[in-house]
Amino acid sequence: MDDFDVIVVGAGPVGENVADRARAAGLSVALVENERAGGECSYWACMPSKALLRPPAALAEARAVAGAREAAGGRLDAGAVLARRDSFAAHWDDAGQVRWIDSTGAEFLRGHGRLDGPRRVTVEDAHGGRRTLTARHAVAVCTGTRAKIPGLPGLARAGSGGGSPDGSADAGADVDTDAGVRPWTNREGTAASSVPDALAVVGGGPVAVELASAWQALGSSVTLLVRGAGVLDRMESFVGEYVTEGLRAAGVDVRLGTEAAEVARTAPDGPVTVRLRGGGELRVDEILFATGREPRTDDIGLDTVGLEPGAWLDVDDSCRVDGVRGGWLYGVGDVNHRALLTHQGKYQARIAGAAIAARAAGVPLLESDRWGAHAATADHDAVPQVVFCHPEAASVGRTAAQAEAAGLRVRAVDQDLGAVAGASLFGDDYRGRARMVVDEDRRVLVGVTFVGPGVSELLHAATVAVAAEVPVERLWHAVPAYPTMSEVWLKLLEGYRG
Repeated sequence: MDDFDVIVVGAGPVGENVADRARAAGLSVALVENERAGGECSYWACMPSKALLRPPAALAEARAVAGAREAAGGRLDAGAVLARRDSFAAHWDDAGQVRWIDSTGAEFLRGHGRLDGPRRVTVEDAHGGRRTLTARHAVAVCTGTRAKIPGLPGLARAGSGGGSPDGSADAGADVDTDAGVRPWTNREGTAASSVPDALAVVGGGPVAVELASAWQALGSSVTLLVRGAGVLDRMESFVGEYVTEGLRAAGVDVRLGTEAAEVARTAPDGPVTVRLRGGGELRVDEILFATGREPRTDDIGLDTVGLEPGAWLDVDDSCRVDGVRGGWLYGVGDVNHRALLTHQGKYQARIAGAAIAARAAGVPLLESDRWGAHAATADHDAVPQVVFCHPEAASVGRTAAQAEAAGLRVRAVDQDLGAVAGASLFGDDYRGRARMVVDEDRRVLVGVTFVGPGVSELLHAATVAVAAEVPVERLWHAVPAYPTMSEVWLKLLEGYRG
């Protein structure tokens, strides 16, 4: 039996940050991981997907500028793009991540971690060896999520895939090999080693939009099947309109209000037939589902501490799990369903790490301070997100509709980004839009949205304004440099003042 101050289950970016903050406070830490240190983001999500998306974005930006477009008439080299992607995924080798963990002084354990009653975790390695760990102060569950596959006729019962470069399963991956079409998820969509001639993507959220964009640019004929009336429907409605236009201009067949009803594959390497609800069908080489996420909590021993296996973990603002006697269990990152974004999970990890350290030292938490060191308030009020399609979509805080639904008296101000000098220099015939949502009672911003090429780099200024609750009157004194796209802030403020 091994004793530690803190045990962290899951060594993705979230778990690594919890461990790092606990170690920085002088606490002993065990960090347990069943797959690869670095987690989903490093190998099957953020990093490889953005590595796939950056080359087509760079090419599109060059083609938008007279003088550059004449030199940018060729096609993407798919092999070179995939090779660059492989380098950003560290060739699916976590040795560098393990070295970093070791450098923090945390003990890294490779194996499947399960709760075994209060403050206890058993770790079983691939050879059947077992260790039992106990935590003096805290156990943090940072096991993340897996792709959620709908129960369509013809689909294998599970399909979150192993994420090897060839799409084959890794040890410990969530794969069911029963008969049926084994679909792509984000893992195969970011790790595949060749370009399918035809790909169907099911979903309308960020993962679906990004992977449809990436594979179309690499030479696949992509059909995007969206059940709802538009893509990216959790952002301002105009965002989906711009992004749909961009997808179609790039060649993606976007079908709104369309559902897959059944899939079939008559041979393991044969085409997939997708039958559509209401009639019609598609024949593609692969089908990718980006239809939501579910927590990886089904086999981590939640039942031994009175919680439901497979459930999301309800937590307070310090990420401590509700309803667990003694307050020793934390759920950090995607498992708590507060904001399923890597950067937000890392933020929660910094908050939870500080809270664990304070409680271990007997220091009172600053629970009355909404924006203090021990409260993940940004999860409610200032979540930033970028969708790296073309055009890019970026937002922070609430949409106008969300703010009104929360009971706020707000005013939305819109600005044509193409009318800003810096945007017209960025690209000829630039198209984009910006919106800020102002709480009229407090005179502060509660939401900002941008859509257009290159807008991701505008977002952090908006995040600072929303998180810091900067009064509109003070924003007048934040002078944007000329001629940059940041002048959109001046245009928005002028529109607000009238």
